[in-house]
Amino acid sequence: MIQIIWEFRVKPGQELQFERHYSASGTWARFFRQSPAYRGTTLLRDVEDLRRYLTIDRWEDEGSFQRFKEERAAEYQALDEQFEELTEEERRVGVFVSAGR
Repeated sequence: MIQIIWEFRVKPGQELQFERHYSASGTWARFFRQSPAYRGTTLLRDVEDLRRYLTIDRWEDEGSFQRFKEERAAEYQALDEQFEELTEEERRVGVFVSAGR
């Protein structure tokens, strides 16, 4: 299983809207659930910087995520553009796997 981690800086006053769309039951998670390779999302909020968030999207493997993104490119892009107004910054931290097995 892989975990794709993103970091966001949310615009002031948009925190609740951001959480609504990026949480484990939010818009992105519902979109990703169309794939049997999707394993869930975790949304984390920084306790010292309340406008800083991390999302962790879990997928069976990177190929499955890439295929899903390519097959639904138009929908993915539309969602990304729709929620762009909620954030000041967005950065892909990387793709991670469990270590030390």
